[in-house]
Amino acid sequence: MAIAFLALPTPGLRRAFHDDVRQALNGVSPVRPVITNAHLMRLPDPVRRYLHGAGVVGQPSVANFRLRLHGRIRSAADSRWMPLCAEQYTFVRERKRFFYLTSSMFGAPMQGYHRYADGSASMEIRVGGVIPIVSLTGPEMFQSETVTFLNDMCLFAPGTLLDPVLVWEELDHGRVGVRFVNAGVAVRAQLSFNGRGELIDFVSDDRYRASTHGTSMTRLRWSTPVGSYRPFGPLRIWSAGEARWHTANGSFAYIQLELDHVEYNVRTL
Repeated sequence: MAIAFLALPTPGLRRAFHDDVRQALNGVSPVRPVITNAHLMRLPDPVRRYLHGAGVVGQPSVANFRLRLHGRIRSAADSRWMPLCAEQYTFVRERKRFFYLTSSMFGAPMQGYHRYADGSASMEIRVGGVIPIVSLTGPEMFQSETVTFLNDMCLFAPGTLLDPVLVWEELDHGRVGVRFVNAGVAVRAQLSFNGRGELIDFVSDDRYRASTHGTSMTRLRWSTPVGSYRPFGPLRIWSAGEARWHTANGSFAYIQLELDHVEYNVRTL
């Protein structure tokens, strides 16, 4: 199913996604320093344990990473679930994230492109590759995607948590706060860890939820509880989880994902 969805002919959004990725790949350095125990010393103890458990010591630092995921998504707690396949490239130092998705709505193919780069963010969803149903940009979108960028660093590339721009605060046993700034926008999150040192939840109050048709955005608590871990090459990281909105009427999961593939320091599409 994943291969079938990603193979759909969607020249507009997919071409834009590939063009952005190719341009970003042109600036990737082939030399990456190796992460050592000394690099981890400045981190709070729960984060240091997490990175040790993930296996980042002895691995090259991360310039970028590529993901492939599958799962399901819905627009509201009472909406029907839709299948989802996604491909993502994240460029850490450049603060760029390109996320392309395919799904279906009432039997019609649907494509989406989240673009986060150069101090701006946008989200566009089309049915059949041509009919726009959601088109969002602006400061709320950029702040939301800054939270997502931080979340991706925590879940998919733990070695990037050595980034000097991150400001840490150890709150209590197994829980830390983190502050991340990009293009003058600061976001915060709380990270929770279990007794094995695994990251089990990420919670932020700095993200905005788009309305069903993308006409408005509302600031809500957002969390990504982690379901399971497994090895991906030399690392052991998140392999399944979900994202949840926390509203006045309770919380609900709007997306559930499984990680199929991750690759670090990629040079080509």
